[in-house]
Amino acid sequence: MFTKVLKAQLWVYLRPLQQTSTVYLQILRLKPITEQGSRHIRIRSLKIELNSQVGHWQSIDFKHVLQNWFKQPHTNWGIDINAYDESGNDLAVTSLRPGEEGLQPFLEVKVLETTKRSRRNLGLDCDEHSTESRCCRYPLTVDFEAFGWDWIIAPKRYKANYCSGQCEYMFMQKYPHTHLVQHANPRGSAGPCCTPTKMSPINMLYFNDKQQIIHGKIPGMVVDRCGCS
Repeated sequence: MFTKVLKAQLWVYLRPLQQTSTVYLQILRLKPITEQGSRHIRIRSLKIELNSQVGHWQSIDFKHVLQNWFKQPHTNWGIDINAYDESGNDLAVTSLRPGEEGLQPFLEVKVLETTKRSRRNLGLDCDEHSTESRCCRYPLTVDFEAFGWDWIIAPKRYKANYCSGQCEYMFMQKYPHTHLVQHANPRGSAGPCCTPTKMSPINMLYFNDKQQIIHGKIPGMVVDRCGCS
């Protein structure tokens, strides 16, 4: 399996400031201790002007570093995060303190994994230009930003998909019972419907009402396969 990093953002929470200040944020990659050199290699260095008296989430592009870690896992010894204001105060939340739960640094990652998979027993896949009338899975992208749901950190949008199409009697349903019921035609029975037969969850990062970051796996969010039942 080959993993390609499409996006990687490192998010760091900076503690509130009492007054406007310049903050110097550094991301350092760790390496084994040697007698010849330092244990740190600078990855990114940012100069940020802050005047907020509330905490601030700062994002840093981490794609190049993460892609290298996938290619050479043995080079991943971790990172150090520092964010000092003009008075020398470290504003970066990097360890758990009382009242700072859910404010630790985290990575927002989007990857593409390619592998060979069997396509046995899969439902039909269609698109908006398809002329297929049978039950089929169609692409649908849900955009949380379009809903105004700015409390969701990631993903901002995802492919949910949906099922649509006709379920004719000769188009065998998922369960043989459904097929036989249609032939028996009991009073009040409904016809077969095109519905999801396989669904999968997505991982979500979002803010709660205390501005803390929550990670959760939400089931039944993606339609993987459609069928008649």
